[in-house]
Amino acid sequence: MSVPTPPTSAAAPRRPVRRELLEGPIALTLLRKSLPVAAGMIAMLSFNLVDAWFIARLGTEPLAAVSFTFPVVFTVISLAIGLGIGTSAVVGRRLGQGDLDTVRRRATDAALLALAVGLGVSLLGLATLEPLFRLLGADAALMPHVRDYMGIWYLGAAMVIVPRVLNSVLRAQGNTLIPGLMMALAALLNGLLDWLLIFGKGPFPALGVQGAALATVLSWGLMTLALLWQRELRDCLDLRRMSGAELLASWRELSRIALPAAITSVFTPLAMAVLTRIVAGHGHPAVAAFGVGTRIDAIAQIAVLALSMTLPPLVSQNLGAGQPERVRRAILGCFLFVLVWQFGVWLLLQALAPWLVGSYAEGEAMAGVLRSFLWWVPLGLGAQGVVILAVSSLNALHEPARAMRLSVIRLFVLSVPLAWLGGWLIGTSGIFLGMLIANAVMAMLAWWQLRRRLDVIPVG
Repeated sequence: MSVPTPPTSAAAPRRPVRRELLEGPIALTLLRKSLPVAAGMIAMLSFNLVDAWFIARLGTEPLAAVSFTFPVVFTVISLAIGLGIGTSAVVGRRLGQGDLDTVRRRATDAALLALAVGLGVSLLGLATLEPLFRLLGADAALMPHVRDYMGIWYLGAAMVIVPRVLNSVLRAQGNTLIPGLMMALAALLNGLLDWLLIFGKGPFPALGVQGAALATVLSWGLMTLALLWQRELRDCLDLRRMSGAELLASWRELSRIALPAAITSVFTPLAMAVLTRIVAGHGHPAVAAFGVGTRIDAIAQIAVLALSMTLPPLVSQNLGAGQPERVRRAILGCFLFVLVWQFGVWLLLQALAPWLVGSYAEGEAMAGVLRSFLWWVPLGLGAQGVVILAVSSLNALHEPARAMRLSVIRLFVLSVPLAWLGGWLIGTSGIFLGMLIANAVMAMLAWWQLRRRLDVIPVG
């Protein structure tokens, strides 16, 4: 089947010479595209682990306080991820169709939307900081540390959101090297700034948890500036030909995918906030252990997270180019891969568990909870990976409502109720066992739902 030839236009951006997504071997193409993303994401996810390691040196209460911020931080990041998903789906499909003028317009307007959302998050977050975290279960002993951290973090919310959307424009074109490199450099800078600002090295004052938040904001801000210097990205951004009508048209098209995808992405941290509230009933050491465990969990899912970013552009471009068989082979092959891969990761975590517990746990109570987490929760990461890839694939197939339903069922029909029940019956180990059972059940449902959708993809 022939691939559409892009029209020529003096105003259109140069189309990157990257035809692997439409023509290359699927497994090899996904591997090449995923490796830079995985490397960058390992570095990027280390933001939280590095912060946790440094903050743990300040004591259990600061670490527990920052653990309370994780669901809220992840909510904002999930908004950015949702905007990136919508941007990637729209830009990728237009690239597959060869509609390059619209690619430029949508990419520019997606960046402006990300900036507007970031400013809104800053205003809303600062206005609701104290009541929100008290609702999440932070007590009077933890609130000063929460205020110190989030008071700075909220001010830089736009710097957390905008670069993720800019990266999605590059990934939709098949460029994963630059986003991966930028994420890695930002993570290295964050680690250096953590050391300087938390403990006050050299001319820098010791800012404690404020220093951790400031390090994150500065790192993301510099990453944004570095991305805007990339010529390939600048070729897809055009502020000179803006109009209100075109902006609204772009936002409408983007929102059809981005809004449900953003809501779907937010479901995860919302459920995490509820789970944190459930864990909080078992004491500060349990909350601290759960916060560390969720950060290790994110690192353990790196292959799934990388595929969730590189698979959708392949799906979107081939959907636009009318190549449904490549879409089917890519999605189902990724499902099988993550099941095998994540079991291997679970085995590795069991070998590393004594070192991880010794490095992060302060006291026997926290150590016991963290060891239980590492046994049960990562065992379900293969099943969770199937669900994550099913959701990202449905968004790329322009089926965000189906993706949202899968997320609601996994998180609020299965994960939260089963975790609560397990905690009530067994304790913290029961919470983690409930999370494992929820992922296993949901993986089977997600596989079935997506196979039904793939069977009816039309040939374009």
